[in-house]
Amino acid sequence: MAIRIITDSAADYSAQEIEKRQITCIPMTVTFGDREYLDGHDITKEEFFRLLMEGKDFPKTSQPSPSSFLQCFKEAKEAGDAVIAILISSALSGTLQNANLAKSMAEYEDIYIIDSRIATLGMRILVDRAVKMRDAGRTAQEIVTEIESLKPRLRLFAGLDTLEYLAKGGRLPRTAAVLGNLANLKPIITFTGDGNVTLCGKQMGIRHACRQVAKLTMADAPDMDCPIYFLYAYDQKNCAAFVHALQKSGLDIESPKVRGIGPIIGTHIGTGAFGIVYVAKETE
Repeated sequence: MAIRIITDSAADYSAQEIEKRQITCIPMTVTFGDREYLDGHDITKEEFFRLLMEGKDFPKTSQPSPSSFLQCFKEAKEAGDAVIAILISSALSGTLQNANLAKSMAEYEDIYIIDSRIATLGMRILVDRAVKMRDAGRTAQEIVTEIESLKPRLRLFAGLDTLEYLAKGGRLPRTAAVLGNLANLKPIITFTGDGNVTLCGKQMGIRHACRQVAKLTMADAPDMDCPIYFLYAYDQKNCAAFVHALQKSGLDIESPKVRGIGPIIGTHIGTGAFGIVYVAKETE
């Protein structure tokens, strides 16, 4: 029995990375006005951010339909393969719900659906671990057990360069966004244990925001035996400043793994955002 690993486009893999890992990525939909795009298929990250900055329409994102998952599940059933689906936090999207609906429609038990309780590069850490275990010949149940034990140790901290897109998306009052931008306020966000996004700090200016995110990272130290990813939205400048701040804090990073985020999270945090995703050390 082979093992098929599935994720969704919120994991921000490139087409080349998907092919290399031999995984399936179910695309979400991004809509600007009356124009729909399949994330990762019809629109690149660069094209998305250009439309976000220059277009008159604020984008809307929507989860894959149950039928998108059902086709994959039926193919696995016919081949007698197991399926492990590692998906965006259910607190942010209905993707997991639709995958579970497709599983019930497929009437096949060898489908394991995992709520990552995170997004973007945090999902990538989980998927890559599953791929490594699959290629090492581990069973589907062994992989699921490992992924579930890894989830609580995932950390994501990000600094936002602007409040504009939170306001456009209805997540922040317009007046508060205007005042915050005038004051050069940079909010810092993280994921809670149940997969929600929450504010964990705010600083005046990028320099102070970089220092604060570095401080948060060092307080919950990364496991250096696991991947550490640095994220940016459209422009790498703030991310580079953050990497420098983290190195000054004492974290030994020789070759930072820097990755750009895509439309699903980029819609809400906008351009200029920076952050880090890592696995925290195990507590004794």
